[in-house]
Amino acid sequence: MTRARRRRIIRTRRTLTGLALVGSISFLAGMTDATGLLLTGDFVSFMTGNTTRAALALSEGNLFHAAVLISAILVFVLGNAAGIVVAHVSQRRIFVVLGCVGLVLALASIVSAQSMMLPRFYLIVCSMGMVNAAVEHIEGLPIGLTYVTGALSRFGRGIGRWIIGDRRVEWTIQIVPWAGMVLGAIAGAVLTRLVGAHALWLVAIFAMALALAAMFIPRPLQRRFNQKLAPHRSTPRAN
Repeated sequence: MTRARRRRIIRTRRTLTGLALVGSISFLAGMTDATGLLLTGDFVSFMTGNTTRAALALSEGNLFHAAVLISAILVFVLGNAAGIVVAHVSQRRIFVVLGCVGLVLALASIVSAQSMMLPRFYLIVCSMGMVNAAVEHIEGLPIGLTYVTGALSRFGRGIGRWIIGDRRVEWTIQIVPWAGMVLGAIAGAVLTRLVGAHALWLVAIFAMALALAAMFIPRPLQRRFNQKLAPHRSTPRAN
């Protein structure tokens, strides 16, 4: 076997592993999104929608709902930041990030009292922010796990480039997170309508199962799915 062919095989396996992982995590995100929306009435990962709804609430004078949605956006951002920090300090980044997501969702499942609906909402939003740190790219192509607008935009731009003569097809992988999100949202909606708030427990268990499955992914391969921290260069002082 030539070196070039061996590299192609390794890259293909790496890509397929990444796509399977992205599809599974997007399925989890879709489940959580549908379950969270049905239980709380607001989006738990669609921050564009929450931004628009917050603006509408402000225009109608509903300051409380606007404050809830703006706070959710901040929690989502902080969840993303926490996910990156957890991924950076962990050897098994995907396992640890998904494990943390599962724990946060389990905590949200415990918080079931009617008076605790707002903390439950923020916990679910935080988990959706964190999960984005599990996989950031595949073979250099950016991947979104809890939002598919960017993926669909990149998919559409890829179609446009193919029409004008660019025959690269790497952009086709962008359909994977969208498909995973759709299937997961269907599953989450069905589960929530069948078992109510207990569906959140099932989502948390699924997150834990994904975390355990990620343990079988070699650590060098896991590191390739995340952005590398750029070395800091100090600026020399002028004498």
